Amino acid sequence: MNVVGVSYDKPESNRSWAEKNDLPFKLLSDREKTLAKQVGAARSMIPVPKRISYLIGADGNVLVAYPDVKPGEHAQEVLADLERLGIGDSD
Repeated sequence: MNVVGVSYDKPESNRSWAEKNDLPFKLLSDREKTLAKQVGAARSMIPVPKRISYLIGADGNVLVAYPDVKPGEHAQEVLADLERLGIGDSD
């Protein structure tokens, strides 16, 4: 299983922030907002992307969409969905 985060920040900033916060996943840079626009996270009047998340299966299909991520609740929400879908660490 892989987890990837995406932000508008420069790769160097993402790397530094990930190291400082000991993140167990990669942060990618979307400086041109290409991915954000494609997945509906870009906002025209606000300089930061909307917090959204997708649980994607091994086949590349979206299993669950989370259009309004609340950081304090999201990890438990995803873990519950993984359990509901029967997806474990080895998938």
